[in-house]
Amino acid sequence: MQIKISFYSYLKDLTGCAETTETMPSASTLGDLVKQLGTRFPKLGALSKSMLMAVGVEYQTRDYVLRANDEISLFPPVQGG
Repeated sequence: MQIKISFYSYLKDLTGCAETTETMPSASTLGDLVKQLGTRFPKLGALSKSMLMAVGVEYQTRDYVLRANDEISLFPPVQGG
C-alpha cells in the first residue's frame, strides 16, 4: 500500500525533501514505517524515538496500523524556551 509522508521543520533538512511516498506491506504499523524511513534516511535515526507522528490530523502511537492512502506527518520533538 502507498503511504504519503510529510516532513516538517528541520526534518525536511535531514531528509532533503518535504514529502515522500513509501510502499508498505498490509498490516504495517506506524513504527514499521518509521523504521523503514530510518533506513532510507539515516539522519532520522537519532530522532526516531522522539519525533511526533500524526495520521491525518490526529497524533498516533507507533502501534497504529496503517491503511492505504494514509497521510502521515512527522514533526521533530517540541522544545520550549
